Amino acid sequence: MKFGIFFELSVPRPWDDGAEKAVYDNALEQARLADELGFDWVWAVEHHFLEEYSHCSAPEVFLAAVAAQTERIRVGHGVVVCVPQMNHPIRLAERAAVLDVISNGRLEFGTGRSSTWTELGGFQADPDETKKTWDEYVRAIPKMWTQERFSYEGRSFSMPERAVLPKPIQKPHPPMWVAVTSPGTELDAAERGLGCIGLAAAGYAEQERRTAEYHRRIQSCDPVGEVVTDCVTTLNFLYCHEDAAVARDRGVAFQAAFGVSNAHLHAGGVSVVGLRAAGRAGGAGAAVVGGEPGGAQRPARGRGHRRSRLGGRPDQGVGVDRRRRHQLPHQRHGDADAGRGAGLDAAVRIGSDAQVPVRAR
Repeated sequence: MKFGIFFELSVPRPWDDGAEKAVYDNALEQARLADELGFDWVWAVEHHFLEEYSHCSAPEVFLAAVAAQTERIRVGHGVVVCVPQMNHPIRLAERAAVLDVISNGRLEFGTGRSSTWTELGGFQADPDETKKTWDEYVRAIPKMWTQERFSYEGRSFSMPERAVLPKPIQKPHPPMWVAVTSPGTELDAAERGLGCIGLAAAGYAEQERRTAEYHRRIQSCDPVGEVVTDCVTTLNFLYCHEDAAVARDRGVAFQAAFGVSNAHLHAGGVSVVGLRAAGRAGGAGAAVVGGEPGGAQRPARGRGHRRSRLGGRPDQGVGVDRRRRHQLPHQRHGDADAGRGAGLDAAVRIGSDAQVPVRAR
């Protein structure tokens, strides 16, 4: 089992001068400590317009800073958004390759498609097209990395023959993943030979069932790249506070706010713990557990080797996709005071800032 930290970079109100800088500074401090302690991954999201929940709109810049300040921990896009209005695939391939170069081959390349109307609408992107564009991206980008020159005619983008530079250090290319935030996406990952980032939230028995089916299907996948990343991470939320009694009380508040039962709270849902804060308070943590970083790949053997998160603040009326009327925990505010503790972002109010991935076999 491998452990990493996963940053949303939440910035709760009030947005005083220096609030965002403090969150970024704290996250970098956490990444440095994680590297020293032997953690395996640092992941960072890409989100846009999601007030308080995530202010991580340029993860490539943050991860470059992490790479420059660490020695061995792997740096992961969790994930880059594969939507043309947000990111052109050539630019994604270029930026990822540079990050792999400056990190000396430590990149994990996670992909995904934003499904919040707050984000997609802000870029005037069609949510009904995102799965199609994501599929094109994950097939084209590995070829940009491995082919000396590349050309493409497709649905979401086209390009004449060019050399996409630089090339990644990792050969044939960095491990590729896809975000799994709704049931069924793990099957899309398996069919394409991609690793799973954050198996959709469920109890342990259901996660075990989905993981087993993923590993079964990936054995006969048609890989989109030249390696198969046979690895699953699962995500669970962790609220940290200096005082164990306060953490326990806020766990009860979490249950009341989100309707989480004790069984779910302690079996694949939310962990609430007391933790002595080290250094400056800020930037709470959550846990992600996953497989062997960089080592879970196997060469692809060619053919035959063979959904949605809503964001924003509900009181502002954002983050509501008419096709997806469910809500995630960070959209349902509990006790506002319970959402703040020792300067740490709280899962109770806005979701965790750092999160930890675990591999389930």
